[in-house]
Amino acid sequence: MTKRNIQIKLEHGLEARPIAHLVQEASKYDSTIYVMSGGKRVNAKSIMGMMTLELDNGEDLEVSAEGEDEQAAIEGIEIFLSGKGTSQK
Repeated sequence: MTKRNIQIKLEHGLEARPIAHLVQEASKYDSTIYVMSGGKRVNAKSIMGMMTLELDNGEDLEVSAEGEDEQAAIEGIEIFLSGKGTSQK
């Protein structure tokens, strides 16, 4: 299992559209991926689960992944949350 603390650097935080993109990013990987924040742990591949976290720009969270591509999964999620992955319009 790989874990990493990541700070959200998306201008508007994780609203509906960025959450959908994050779920798409997480779904690219075979690993099981969880996001933990404020005592909650949700599956990063679940849109409804991710929406319950109500994450904002600047917040810190922990991402964990377990599986054959866990390192790539963590890196992909970190790139996305840093605002470097896709356009955040």
